[in-house]
Amino acid sequence: MQAIRNLFASLDESPWASAVMQWGLRLLVALLILLIGAWIARRIADGLRRVLGRTGADPLLGEFLRNVAFVLLLAVVITGALDRLGVPTASLLAVLGAAGLAIGLALQGSLSHLAAGVLLMVFRPFRVGQYVEVGGVGGTVQHVSLMHTHLVTPDNREVVVPNGKVAGDAIINFSARGTRRIDLVVGISYGDDIGKALAAVHEVLAADPRVLETPAPDVAVSKLADSSVDLAIRPWVKVSEFWATQTALLRAIKERFDAEGITIPFPQSEMTVRQLASATGGEDLRDSTITSTRPA
Repeated sequence: MQAIRNLFASLDESPWASAVMQWGLRLLVALLILLIGAWIARRIADGLRRVLGRTGADPLLGEFLRNVAFVLLLAVVITGALDRLGVPTASLLAVLGAAGLAIGLALQGSLSHLAAGVLLMVFRPFRVGQYVEVGGVGGTVQHVSLMHTHLVTPDNREVVVPNGKVAGDAIINFSARGTRRIDLVVGISYGDDIGKALAAVHEVLAADPRVLETPAPDVAVSKLADSSVDLAIRPWVKVSEFWATQTALLRAIKERFDAEGITIPFPQSEMTVRQLASATGGEDLRDSTITSTRPA
């Protein structure tokens, strides 16, 4: 026991031994700060993710904010540990700040897409499975990441749109309201009975169960065109039944008009040809008219 006391006494009298003990103690405290601080930072970051999950936020957004919070807290912990070791943290923070500024300027475009992705996940102007038009492209939303929005077009093409373009342009959401209006224009001949045609269209709409009663369908004369009287037909349907109902109504209206003797006219054009003849030695001018028709 006396030998141990003598050893510590000799270490206290030795300058290098005292310095080693002081540095060892500082290193131990710095390690404790680092380990405990990292554990606390992880717990806080995980708690933030759980809170965001309970609020219904996008899981990708929750994971992103959790990682950002953890990195920031860990940076504070590392700075405290270095300060305990006696490292001048002011100059280190200045270097890190300059490096961060340079990286931010180099990745300016990517960071704008990242910021736009965060805003899209926070405000949620559209959801997965909805049909939207963003950045001049229309399609069904498949996935929204921090950098890009993935769409699938009706012909099964995948389109990846940068989030900066999505957030910086108009967003048209065709699925958000639950219902859509079909806009059809069908022309009838000027010689047909307009009232009969309107009644036939109303009967076709009433026979289709996919056409909603509220709002009520709107059928009216929209234009007196060159070759036809145009009828505007505007029924309301569910979003999921829009395309199928539109094509079915076009066929049903054409078949009903054929059955009722209502004509859907073709655009017509007339061309007059003047022929020069000399049957009796004199000149005779004869006119002939050629009428051509083509589908609208």
